[in-house]
Amino acid sequence: MRILAIETSCDETAAAVLQDRTRVLSNIVSSQISIHKPYGGVVPELASREHVRQITVIVRSALDQAQVDLDSLDGLAVTQGPGLIGSLLVGVSFAKTLAYSLERPLVSINHLEGHLFSPLIEHHQIKFPALGLIVSGGHTNLYWISEMEKYQLVARTRDDAAGEALDKLSKALGLGYPGGPIIDRLSDKGSPDAFRFSLPKITSGGLDFSFSGFKTAALRYIRECSIPMVNDACEIPQRVTDLLASYQKAIVRTLAKRTESALHHYPVQSVLLTGGVACNRLLRKTFKELFEPMGIAVYCPSPVYTTDNAAMIAVAAFPKFERGQFSDLKLTADANLPLESVPQD
Repeated sequence: MRILAIETSCDETAAAVLQDRTRVLSNIVSSQISIHKPYGGVVPELASREHVRQITVIVRSALDQAQVDLDSLDGLAVTQGPGLIGSLLVGVSFAKTLAYSLERPLVSINHLEGHLFSPLIEHHQIKFPALGLIVSGGHTNLYWISEMEKYQLVARTRDDAAGEALDKLSKALGLGYPGGPIIDRLSDKGSPDAFRFSLPKITSGGLDFSFSGFKTAALRYIRECSIPMVNDACEIPQRVTDLLASYQKAIVRTLAKRTESALHHYPVQSVLLTGGVACNRLLRKTFKELFEPMGIAVYCPSPVYTTDNAAMIAVAAFPKFERGQFSDLKLTADANLPLESVPQD
């Protein structure tokens, strides 16, 4: 079976061709970082316009890289949500048009489910049950997964997402966008113990995450310690790299501690670390050092599969194609689409 998948949930236009369950023939991603960088974050209208300009080119590139044509496809998959409504509509409309013209079945995929499926692209023997952590600029969600397509939301962020918190500090210091990769790189030069960040306490006793307090504390340190803004012409001061390293450590500790706490309620054999922030080297290292001595395997997709991409959408779509769980042409985008378990026979 050969599937063409399309992903346009936010600021990356992506298309991929998957053959059989995990053989990725192509995975093309067009980033919009240069477009949104001057604004310090994603501008929804600019994102949707760029998707319109790029989607035909990206789909053609995916087909060319895979060395296949449209007629050889068995079906199409597309991200339905959640995400930016204008961006989602571009992908959904394009996929529906192709499905109609080619007379091929169409499967809609939840973007979050795509992230949870992303480790399966390279790791085919993941043992369940598992905890799946999605960490990105828009989401910080922890799921208990009894088996793939059976999910229970365990925790979510109550304010900023982890990636959003990284972006905000980077912007406050004038370091640029997106902040995650910048902070990851510069933290190597700083001391992670130079500034103290208290881990958040959820008064209800739940497992939810919270990151806005870190941002507030960092802004206070910037003001009280006279930490300067950084520009392209100057060398980055040690106080800046120390703050970045301490801030990153606090966010990683929170993610690790909350996930570890979930083990008391949800015994698992594996932990899946997914989403754009899963590229962070300290986060990967911390999770492996924490969970692997417990006998819990940690699975992280390669960086190319952590950010928004269509290969993960194709992999998530495959079992639905096998079951004949198709969408009709009345399908529309859903910016707030919840991730729900799929009933099994």
